[in-house]
This record gives sequence, C-alpha cells and structure tokens, in this order.
Amino acid sequence: MVNRREFIVTSAAVMGCLTMKGFSFSKTQGYGVQLYTVRDDAEKNLPDVLAALHKIGYTEVETYWNVYTHPAAELKKMITDNGLQVHSGHFNYEGMESKLDYAKELGLSYVICPMLPKEQWTSLDGFKQAADQFNKWGEKVKAMGMQFGFHNHNYEFKKFGDTTGFDTLMSRADPKLVCLEMDCYWVTQAGQDPVQMMNKLGSRVKALHLKDRKKGFPPSQALDEGAAHFAPVGTGSIDWKAVLAAAKKHNIERLFVEQDNGDKPPLEELQISYTNLSKI
Repeated sequence: MVNRREFIVTSAAVMGCLTMKGFSFSKTQGYGVQLYTVRDDAEKNLPDVLAALHKIGYTEVETYWNVYTHPAAELKKMITDNGLQVHSGHFNYEGMESKLDYAKELGLSYVICPMLPKEQWTSLDGFKQAADQFNKWGEKVKAMGMQFGFHNHNYEFKKFGDTTGFDTLMSRADPKLVCLEMDCYWVTQAGQDPVQMMNKLGSRVKALHLKDRKKGFPPSQALDEGAAHFAPVGTGSIDWKAVLAAAKKHNIERLFVEQDNGDKPPLEELQISYTNLSKI
C-alpha cells in the first residue's frame, strides 16, 4: 500500500507542476508510467497507486503481467476511474496468444513483448526464431485492430560476427506488423545512442521508455546486476532535451517513464522524473 510519506510527496508534486511550462508532449497525450515501476504497491492496492500517479500529473499507464489478475473490464475501469488512460500493455513471450483477447478487452492499441526467453539470447537463430514468431503474432494482433511490438533491453545488442540480435530482429520482423518500444536507458547501457536509433528507425519506433542512467559506468550488453545504473529522468547522463526533440520529430506516440529499481521510493522517483521532464 502507498504509505503516507509517498502521498505527501505526490501531493507536493501536483502543486509544483501547476506552475510549470511543459514540453509539447505534456500538452497533447502527456507522459505515462509503466506500472512495473510501482509493482510492489500496485499488486497490493492498485487504485491507491493509480490515484497517486494521477496526482503527480501522469495521464496514462502501461500495464504489465502481474496486474492481469484483475478481469480486463475491471482493470480498465479502475484505471479510468482514477483519471488515467491505458493504450499499451506488456505481455510475456510465453503465453502471449492466450492474452490477446484480454488485451483487446482492455482496449489497448499496443501489445508489447518485453523480453525474449533467455535461451534465445545466445544465438542469431534464437533472434531469428523470435522475429518469425513476432510476425505471426503481429498478423493476429493487426487483425484484432491492435499493433504488436517489442521492448528492447541491452542483451539484443551483443555482437554475433558483424551483426547483432537487435539488427536481426529489426530486419527479419515485418515493419508493417512489428514496431519497437525503445527503452532509452537500455539502448544507452548497450553503448548505443537513443537519438541516433530514432533517426535510423524512424516511424517504426512507436513508444519510448524514459529512465536515466547514472554517470561513470561502462556500457554492457549483458543483462545482469552490473548493468543496473538506474536514475530518475534528468538526474543522469542521457540528453533528454535531444531525446524529446527526436521523439517529437518522429511523431512518437507514447512516452512512458519507468524505473526498474531505484535509490528512493518509486513514487518519489516518478515525481522527480515528471518534474524534470516538465522543465525541459
């Protein structure tokens, strides 16, 4: 359950944000939150968490697997009753097809696969297999009136000869069926530039995950504890002014703040990220 201190923080954030001039996104669809950020509290008392996110100023949420214990209609009502919208959700690779009807009932526009099975990370054949599977799911999701996509980490950027798993996914998956939700932290942690990635992929990037990266750590393509240098947006090394300008240039539709883990309580870090984004 959200504690008293966190609610005080979020209430203060609302008053501060009332006087801030936001980047153009906050005047259109606004900023969202991937609910995985607040997973511990969300799985105990989701309505209180949704209310706290709305008080900060966020306009939507992106769902993830452990909140699907609620029936889809009930979950959607819970979200909208707290002044938020839901357009995108994460669904595990394993069991994806069994959740497509749920995604449709929830009213999603985007069905996002957040992670490949670990056994597929170690070879190009694993990434080729994933791309072929993405195309099949993409066909089904498109027929249901939604868009399929996947969310990157850093492991996809490991080199296999002169290519990477990421390049294999992007070239083998049909761009008409499979979009990208680009995580700016993980692209940076992998040693890539999120602005260059947006410029390269253009309209294929439909959503961004916004979280910052602490300064002074080397990049890596291994998804392990040594790759975890998370920070609230605006407190690390990523050039958010350039990122948001590129997102605007490419008409990226959804912007989700996320923290895998942090040094402060999740709602406090989400407030810091929102405040800093509003100041850009």
